[in-house]
Formats: sequence, C-alpha cells, structure tokens
Amino acid sequence: MTQYKVYYLLLFSIILPISISCQNNTSSSSIESSPKIISSPTPPIQVVSAEDKKKAANLRQIGLQYRQQGQIQQAVNSLEESVNLDPENISGLVVLGWTYHLNQQGDVATKTLKNALKVDNNHVPALNALGIVYLVNNDLDKAVETHNKAIDLKPDNEIAHYNLSLAYHRLQQPEQAEIHGKKATLLEPENPHPWVALALVYQQKKDNQSMKETYKKAIALDSRYRHINFLNHLEQAGFSQKQIEEVKQILTKL
Repeated sequence: MTQYKVYYLLLFSIILPISISCQNNTSSSSIESSPKIISSPTPPIQVVSAEDKKKAANLRQIGLQYRQQGQIQQAVNSLEESVNLDPENISGLVVLGWTYHLNQQGDVATKTLKNALKVDNNHVPALNALGIVYLVNNDLDKAVETHNKAIDLKPDNEIAHYNLSLAYHRLQQPEQAEIHGKKATLLEPENPHPWVALALVYQQKKDNQSMKETYKKAIALDSRYRHINFLNHLEQAGFSQKQIEEVKQILTKL
C-alpha cells in the first residue's frame, strides 16, 4: 500500500569572492560564484517481478495462517518478508499494519498503515485499521478524523460507525455517539458490540430506560454479557478500561 514520494536534496555551494587578476595587471575585481544546485540521484522505481509478487502473496497467506493460530510474531515475520518483496501491495501493508497492532506495536502499525494510504489515500480498509489504532492509543481527534473520512467514502461502514460511537463517547459528545451507535446497530444487528457501545451512550445521556433495553439486546445475542468478568474482553473490541468499568455498572443496574 505505499507510493513513495521522491525528495530532492538541494545542496547550495558556498559563494566565495574570487579575486581575478587581469592579464595586463592594471585592475582586479571581486566576483561571486553562482550558487549551484546539486540533486541527489533519483532512486530507481522498484519493479516487482511476477515471481516476487507470487512469493509475496504466498508469504502473506502464511502470515495470516500464523495470525489465526495466535502466533503473532511468526505472522509479523512472514508479513514483513512479504512487504519487502512487494512493497506497494496495499493488501500486504494493511495486513502487516493490523498485525503490528495486534502485536501491540502501535507506532510501527501507524507508520505502516500511513504508508498504505500513500499508495491509495482512499483505501477504506486502511482507513478503518488506522482509525482503530488511533482509538486504541486514545488519539481520539485523529480517530474521529480518520473514521469520518472512511464513512465519506463508504457511508454504510459498520466498522467506522461503531468506532466513532466509542470515540465520541470518550469525547463527551453523546449526540454524535448516539448517531453513529444507532447506525452501527442497524448495519450489524447480530453483533453485540455495537449494542453495548450504544448502551454506554444512553448511560452517558442518563437515559436509563434506553440503556437497559439496549444492553438487554446484547445479552439476547450473547448470554455471556450477563457475567461481569466476561466484559473484560471488550478491551479487544476497542473499549477503554474506563468504558469497560462503565459497562459493568450498567450490568449491575439491570
């Protein structure tokens, strides 16, 4: 996913006064040399062979298999090798960036996903992934900006709407959080996470009736939401620790 910009290094020669003696030695004058602009050689554009593309695709599949098995570091290793072989493959960059995120390497995840967006700045999966990384790192303004761009490109983007409901809740903007929370439940009604996030919004708005009704919809989808210890897994769904504690408070009020 990376289209690299070429930057030219401009080196200016030092302007020195030079005394030049005339052949007849009758006069001398001082002149300055013109500044010279020296450009570094332009790096050649990397041409990826069909063979390397095939190797990169195979390594990407191996990396995904490792990731599904919970072998995250092995997944990272395979995916890095894949990207080295095919550095502008946007799918490879997104998969690697997300795997860095799963491996709690937030900074390099951000850098990799930004590189993906240099290849295509309108790539919705890359925007979704980067927005989640920002959300988890509590960089809420960037999370909101990134997910809103993803929604502009794909209005029925359940991932972006869901994460915006969490982000706006943390920003103490319940009206915006409710708009996106409701949209997320419409787009993904069988997923309990949007219902839990929306229940949080109603709690913030002090609408206890809607809070209870909404949370019960999550329980209807997955009975484990009746158990307070189960709620700790919500960290993996983008909830902050404070939000998880607030969800636990909702459960005690049912």
